[in-house]
Order: sequence, then C-alpha cells, then structure tokens
Amino acid sequence: MTTRPDSGGPATPGPALAAQVIALVDDDRNILTTVSIALQAEGFATRVYYDGAAALPALLDNPPDLVVCDIKMPRMDGFDLLNRLREKSDLPVIFLTSKDDEADEATGLAMGADDYIAKPFSQRLLIARIRAILRRGELARRAAARPADEAGEPLPDLIRRGRLAMDPARHQVEWTGQPVSLTVTEFLILEALAQRPGVVRSRSSLMDAAYQDDVFVDDRTIDSHIKRLRRKFRLVDPHFSAIETLYGAGYSFADP
Repeated sequence: MTTRPDSGGPATPGPALAAQVIALVDDDRNILTTVSIALQAEGFATRVYYDGAAALPALLDNPPDLVVCDIKMPRMDGFDLLNRLREKSDLPVIFLTSKDDEADEATGLAMGADDYIAKPFSQRLLIARIRAILRRGELARRAAARPADEAGEPLPDLIRRGRLAMDPARHQVEWTGQPVSLTVTEFLILEALAQRPGVVRSRSSLMDAAYQDDVFVDDRTIDSHIKRLRRKFRLVDPHFSAIETLYGAGYSFADP
C-alpha cells in the first residue's frame, strides 16, 4: 500500500488514462488506507489529506473529481473546508458523519454537501454513492456541451413555471431572471417537483428522481436537500415560497 498524503499528484492511481480522482480528507489513517485500497481496486485514483487545512489549497489548485470528507478534524474541520470550497468551486463533496450526529448531516447538506454517509459505513455503499454522483455530473456536463442532438432527437424542453425557468440540457436554473446555482441532486429534485406543479411528491418518489442507481437514502436526506433549495432561492428572492410542504405526505411546487 503506497497511498500517501498528497502534494499535488495522485497516489498510486488505478488505470493511468481516464482514472477519476477521489480526494479523501480524514484524520483517521485507518479509514484513509482502507478506503483508498477499495477505491483503487475499483479503478479510481486517490489523494489523501489528514485535515482540511492541508486539503484546501490542493483541492482548489488541482481539483479531483469528487471529495470524501470527514467532519470532525483538527486545524480545519469538514464544515470549514466545505464553506471555503463553496466560495470558489462546485466540486462534489460527500461528508462522512458520526452516526449519532444527525445535526451534522443536516448542517452539511445545508452548506452544500452533495451527500452524507454515517460512520461506521459500508465501503460498497460509499463506492455506489460516489459512482452515482459522478455519473449524474457527467450526464449534466455532456448535455450542457451539446448544442443540438446529432441524432435528430429534440433536446429536453425548457421548464417554465411562473417565475422559475429550468434548462435541463444545460443544467441551468433562473428565478425571476436571476441564475440560481444548484448541484445535480438539487436540480433533479426541483425538476421532479416542477414537472407536475401542485402535485404532492412523496419523499420516496423524489429519492427515485434524484438517486437513480438503487442507492439507499433516508427521508432526512431529501428534507435536507429541500432546505438547501429553499435557502438558495431565498438568496435571490427572500420571499421565495414556491416549494411547499404537506406534512406527512411530501412536497410540491406552486408558483402563480
């Protein structure tokens, strides 16, 4: 095992060409070692960092494809690291949280994490979550880069619902003409709601829309994503209230 703290280059990459790079940030060296081995066995390259302070400049200067980050770390914890990253980057981030710290899960998602996994965790689950986020991101990038469908099939129609405008082909969202930056997961949840305005979508149906790879998430994950969506729209419009909650049933979108 030759994984080492990163100083700019990947440690023991898998396939030399086209290997996706996963950065691991954790002060637990056992986790860094075991997860690195598992990821490399799946064809990923890995970089490891022992705290957020060491990781931040490298993640900004030489971004990986995705970051898996612990929350409780010395010098700079996961929350601080994510906050600093989100000032300059939409790099996908999965948080590792202590199982009994539900508040950490909600806080991390509200700050812009793409997903969370509770410790102790299954490496198989972690790899499935990583693949799901990377796959959705790649589909969004391909759609955004495609000026027209070469096969002659029309691009997905723009979605206009009141003050909301969504362009699924380019992964763009506007509210009252102002752009709103969403992660892929947030976009998919909002799209599912906006496609049928006024219809209440259950949490399970929103999970199916946002996590299309048979990856298990619980209700708190969807609730946290909804809170993040509302927060981002309220940065543009403090009176935003188009995402409605029907307690015990789910969520709906309504904007006159």
